[in-house]
Formats: sequence, C-alpha cells, structure tokens
Amino acid sequence: MNRTALKTCIAAAVILVSSAFAHHSASMFEPTETVTLTGVVKEFQYTNPHSWLIVDVLGTDGTVTAWGFEAEGPSTLLRAGIRKSDLSPGTKLTITGHPMRDGRPAATWIKAVRADGKVLDPHPAGGG
Repeated sequence: MNRTALKTCIAAAVILVSSAFAHHSASMFEPTETVTLTGVVKEFQYTNPHSWLIVDVLGTDGTVTAWGFEAEGPSTLLRAGIRKSDLSPGTKLTITGHPMRDGRPAATWIKAVRADGKVLDPHPAGGG
C-alpha cells in the first residue's frame, strides 16, 4: 500500500471512530443530577438507535409539558424486559432521569415505575 492510500485509510478510520463516539455521547445530559417526574405516556418511540419515551407532565400552574426520556434501542430494552406495549399512550408513571444540561425538558431514562407498581429499568444489574 502506498503512503497516500495508507494516510487516506487512517483518516477514514479516525473519522468513523470519532463519529461513533460523538453519536453515543451523553455530554448533553447532567450525569450528577436527577429529575423525577410523574405524568402520562404520550408516545413511546421504540426505535433504533435510541428510543424516546414522551411523557406529558402536569405542572403546578396547570400547564402540561412534554418531557422526552432517551433510552437504548428496542433490542437492548427487550433484553431489559421492556416491551413497547408496557408503555402505551395513557399509561401513568413516575420516571427518573439525568436532565439536559441546558434546561430543556428531556433526560436520559434511569428508571420508570408505572402506577400499577411495575418497575421498568432500562439498565438492569447496574448497566447504566
């Protein structure tokens, strides 16, 4: 392999690796803080590469804010015992997550507990 081809391959590998790390970065979330909210499931986007649970939360002033909770994709959630049908629209729950650093109503999903007591942990056995 000549020098130019080798440099091109190395540059491509660096771009691919850095893109993978950038995509999976959690730097937008505050890792040392948590938020716990009670609300009603509006939508569960059970998709790759990340799922989003959208929860309508009623504020003390009577306004409803849609909060988004990011989780892993369906295969990881399924291994954790979480199916899309577990969180259909209208499901009441309390959910905990690491909030966005910039204050937007979103967080990474740590744990959710439905009104019927079922615990939905996307990171069982300390995986997250």
